[in-house]
Amino acid sequence: MNITRGFTGRPRVHNPGLPPGQYDARDEWPVLSAEVTPDLAPEDWTFRIDGLVAEPRTWDWDQAHTLPADAYEGDIHCVTGWSKFGVRFGGVSLDAFLDQVRPLPSATHVVAYAHTGYTTNLPLADVTGGRAWIVWEYGGEPLPAEHGGPARLIVPHLYFWKSAKWIAGLRLLDHDEPGFWEGNGYHARGNPWEEQRYSGD
Repeated sequence: MNITRGFTGRPRVHNPGLPPGQYDARDEWPVLSAEVTPDLAPEDWTFRIDGLVAEPRTWDWDQAHTLPADAYEGDIHCVTGWSKFGVRFGGVSLDAFLDQVRPLPSATHVVAYAHTGYTTNLPLADVTGGRAWIVWEYGGEPLPAEHGGPARLIVPHLYFWKSAKWIAGLRLLDHDEPGFWEGNGYHARGNPWEEQRYSGD
């Protein structure tokens, strides 16, 4: 697979809220996926956390909705160059799920995986402490399928490929294990403010 560094599709306008190399997508929300959008109904959706945890667990749609409701309001940034300001996602903080499975002290990383098979890796510290959510609403409406509905992970302080669509689970590990894009040359972490787009950046 060839990876291009040509993120030059839009003129860059100085904005102190934009990470380097990004443009303001305004009302647009480009649809970018590594896989075909699945036909996944809420009643068929599940979310599991296993690996280095005291009590592995799977939640269905109704069980996930019994957890305390939470929301993310802020900005998101895509590695392809666009950013959106003032978005609102509704769902549950990932901390609420992790509190129920109790990560072991040896856990340092997670692999997030989708119902489609897509994977992405993250340091555990990047998805705890109010930094990540499982969401099923966008702007007060159900999250559209093309944007990851019925539910997706969001980790908004990192490039958005880390926010796995159609989230199915997290596996906690004691080491870093590259996911789909990371195995194809993308950066292991993906911090927009440091332009960590590719391995070596």
